[in-house]
Amino acid sequence: MNCPNLWLHLPPIPLSPNSTPVTRGTRVLHFIGTTLFFVALVVAAVWQRPLLILAGVVAAYGFAWVGHFFVEHNRPATFQHPWLSLRGDFRLYFDLLRGREHF
Repeated sequence: MNCPNLWLHLPPIPLSPNSTPVTRGTRVLHFIGTTLFFVALVVAAVWQRPLLILAGVVAAYGFAWVGHFFVEHNRPATFQHPWLSLRGDFRLYFDLLRGREHF
């Protein structure tokens, strides 16, 4: 099964404004990590330092994993479905930016 089909068959992730404080903490950590990734991406391009992209990836995963392991006490989807996890993280990030989802 390829990734686009798998995305349709995954159970829905609760992304509602009525989320628990625990989920809210994880969302904040995901948002911070993804923001740091985008900042590192821009700085890497401006300063022409491609290794800064790696620092952004580490920051993004670091914040997200702290949220999953220490706040929600669960295992992130990154280990089983890395590309779907990345897609979901970006979707959450931009939905939060647009106000479609809430912290």
